[in-house]
Parts: sequence; structure tokens; C-alpha cells
Amino acid sequence: MKLVKSLWKYRYFILSSIRGELKGRFARSYLGGFWFILHPLAQALIFSVVLAEVMRARMPNMDSAAAYPIYLLSGTAAWGLFSDILNRSMNIFIEQSSAMKKIAFPRLCLPVIVLGSSLITHVLLLFAIAFIFLFFGHFPGIAWIYLVPGIILIAAMAFGIGVFLGILNVFARDVAQIMAVVMQLWFWFTPIIYVKNVVPERFQAIIDLNPMTGLVAIYQNALLLNQAPALVSLVPSFLIGSLMIVASFVLFRRASPELVDAL
Repeated sequence: MKLVKSLWKYRYFILSSIRGELKGRFARSYLGGFWFILHPLAQALIFSVVLAEVMRARMPNMDSAAAYPIYLLSGTAAWGLFSDILNRSMNIFIEQSSAMKKIAFPRLCLPVIVLGSSLITHVLLLFAIAFIFLFFGHFPGIAWIYLVPGIILIAAMAFGIGVFLGILNVFARDVAQIMAVVMQLWFWFTPIIYVKNVVPERFQAIIDLNPMTGLVAIYQNALLLNQAPALVSLVPSFLIGSLMIVASFVLFRRASPELVDAL
């Protein structure tokens, strides 16, 4: 509760820092914030062209040629939010080490600033995806409202894991290197490029235990099928996200006095 109260006390500092970070990233760029949208869209569209057109990948039980690109864009949007928050939170203490040594403020503000800027960028991306869907003749439905709990769960889990690993990364820089490999494996064990049903049975247990499987499915069901998520599939994500947030706060409280010295 003390950590939460300290964050609330510095809420204007956090908001101004988020605004300053976004402006700084847009500075001296002709396209500005569009680059945050263009990069993930370009990656998803490249996958769509290669897999849907060259390799003739199609969604099962769906005849629309646009179904697979929509499925892919939906999954990459969910994963992009998760990986952006996690990776930036994991490195934020090291990146801002000079500021931490010179300015007195709650250190937990740094990953919260990362969280805020990532959420704003993600919302802009969703608007861009909705616009692209119109070219496919696929109009957003009421199920888009289910993206809200999906965003909350993804952000919470990524924030908890990112802060926890970010603290460990200060004391052991190998953590970031290991996670670079883990994130690649995690991506391919999440049904984003492929459909879950095509996975061999011996890997199905891993897919089911993966907390990102249900969270990515929220986006895919809402954006492609206009359907609500299966609540049962979200239980592992909710439990892991809650556990990691509590664990990160506990670890941060214990490591905070030594954090600056380790940097």
C-alpha cells in the first residue's frame, strides 16, 4: 500500500513523464507516432503476404481470403503489447540509471511510465487495425469491447513479469539475455502465426498452459469472429498476472535500498 500511495503522490510526475517520453520519441520525425503503428503492421502484413498468399495458408472452416490476415493482425497486436511492456520494464532501471542517481522519486514510477506510454501506443495501433480491416471488408463489431479486459490482463501480466525481471536484471545482467531467447520460444508456442488446432497433440499441453494463449485468443475471437472470450481460458492468465504483480512489489520493496548502488 505504501508503494501504491507513493505512486499516487507522484501521479503528475508520471503523467508528465509519459507525455514527455512520447514527444521525445516523436521529435524530429516526419511521421511521428505513425512509426509505432507502422512497424508492427508491416511485420504482420509481411507474414500475411508470405503465409496467406505465397504458402496459401487459410483459416479452417472459413472461406474468406482476409480471415488469416485478420487473425494474424489480431494475434500480433496482443503479443506486441505484452512484449513491449515486458521488455521495456525489464530494462528501464538500467536505462534510467543516471536519473535514478540524481533525482529523488519512487523508482517504481519508471515501469509505470513505460506501462502508460505502451498502452497509448497500443490504442493507436488498434485504431489503425480497425481502419485496415475496412479495406478487407471486415467491419468492427460489438465484441471489440472485450479487448478492454484483454488489455488489462495482458498489461498486468507483462508489468508484473517485467518489473520482477527488471530488478533481477540490475543485479545479474544475464537475465535480459536469457529472456531474449525465452521470448522467442514463447512467441512460437503461442497460437499467433498458426491455429491451435494444427499443433501436434504432444505440444497441446504446453499451448494450454501458456498464459498468453487465452489472452491472444481474446483478440482473435473479438476481432475476427466477433465473439466473447472463454472465461475459463483466462483463469491461468489472471492468476499468473496477479501473482507476478504481488511478487514484483515484494521484491522491489526489499531490493529498492540497494537498487541505485547496484547500478
